[in-house]
Amino acid sequence: MAWDTFATVAETRRALEQKQVSAVELATHYLDRAEALNPTLNTFITIDREKTLAEARLADQQRAAGSAAPLLGVPIAHKDIYLIDGWRTTCGSRMLENFVAPYTATVIEYMRAAGVVTLGKLNMDEFAMGSSNENSYFGSVKNPWDFSRVPGGSSGGSAAAVAAGLAPGSTGTDTGGSIRQPAMFCNLTGLKPTYGICSRYGIVAFASSLDQAGPFAQTAEDCALLLNAMAGFDPHDATSLDRPREDYTRALSAPVTGGKPLAGVRIGLPREFFDDGVAPGVTRAVLAAIEVYRSLGATTVDISLPNVKYAVPAYYVVAPAEASSNLSRFDGARYGHRAEQYDDLLDMYKKSRAEGFGAEVKRRILIGTYVLSHGYYDAYYLQAGKLRRLIAEDFKRAYEVCDVVMGPTAPEGAYPLGSASDDPVKMYLGDIFTVSANLTGQPALSHPCGLDEHGQAVGLQIIGNYLDEARMLNVAHQFQQATAWHRRHPAL
Repeated sequence: MAWDTFATVAETRRALEQKQVSAVELATHYLDRAEALNPTLNTFITIDREKTLAEARLADQQRAAGSAAPLLGVPIAHKDIYLIDGWRTTCGSRMLENFVAPYTATVIEYMRAAGVVTLGKLNMDEFAMGSSNENSYFGSVKNPWDFSRVPGGSSGGSAAAVAAGLAPGSTGTDTGGSIRQPAMFCNLTGLKPTYGICSRYGIVAFASSLDQAGPFAQTAEDCALLLNAMAGFDPHDATSLDRPREDYTRALSAPVTGGKPLAGVRIGLPREFFDDGVAPGVTRAVLAAIEVYRSLGATTVDISLPNVKYAVPAYYVVAPAEASSNLSRFDGARYGHRAEQYDDLLDMYKKSRAEGFGAEVKRRILIGTYVLSHGYYDAYYLQAGKLRRLIAEDFKRAYEVCDVVMGPTAPEGAYPLGSASDDPVKMYLGDIFTVSANLTGQPALSHPCGLDEHGQAVGLQIIGNYLDEARMLNVAHQFQQATAWHRRHPAL
């Protein structure tokens, strides 16, 4: 079978509908490629050819029986933070090295209902804590564009798999930028939806008020197709939004006014996103992309988000606090890693957690426990909560004069492996432009827009108002109709 390894989700779906290829042929193609390249890239933690091909055969049978499921037979790989019944789910940690999920995450159930075939489970920073995918117990993921550089994190395996042509699309989770930043580093489109659009049930929790599921793909159109399958109300998740399903592709073919597909769209440019802390090559690429948006009919408005400078410190109080609470369940008693030698129950807890968690996870648990402790809760956690509200109010005022907010996804492109692993503060500051969308719950995406001075991919971030994914995706889609940055692929 001759198949374009870098075919998009939309192209793959059409080929399946037109019976140019079968689900089994597609799954076999990507499994063969993944098994050949995984020793180099380290993108997958678990591949189970038998399970994947069984799903693919079922998809072919359903299509032969007349099923019209929207993504029937399309192979997708999943971040190893999603529970899938019968599949090993490790969260990139020794703590869950041999854990087999007893049930399936709602997002995966919805994708199965749409016909998606599971290709495997993807490498990630341990418990989604990291920005480079160097914190995985199973080793670092390599950037397919340059094996000496990081792919971003924590969803680095999800980004690298799509960029390397090991899957047409993948799932990730975004707690502070963990979809958008690796999307930039790997020259992909990555979407973090509005908080509550996608169920968190069956996703191993990092920070419950920040985590959100989302897709990686080559195009905004693909992200819209995947979000259609992922999103939906779930009574198992108390934070799930109870609202009718919508078609996130609906705006992609909207009528064009006067030859300008984005006529009437107002783009807000926060002065805080274009300061001296951004690499010159990143700024140049983003500004050039904004000129393209102007040529498509959009207008730009200078805005200010004065409290966004507090987003990183607020985030690194809230996220570790919630992590310390969520990770308290991993005690060696019921499931997960248990130390082989211990003196008593307390000693078992201590040794199991000391052996099971990596350095970054331990660091965040310690920070979180500290800020929640007596005498410090008011000084830190409550103050961070107040900052979240101030940042949300800044964006609310901005949307009175603009429709979307744009800026760089990250202050620099993909950096060399090991260059920031001993400096956690530097790594935390890499989230400076992404964490505000998690603190406020707004949707945001990153799409390719150029190269920096080192030849690394640059991503432009679009932040939208609540539940405005369809408009955001169309804005990015129109840019991708006019440019070719998203069509670049590594020579693998």
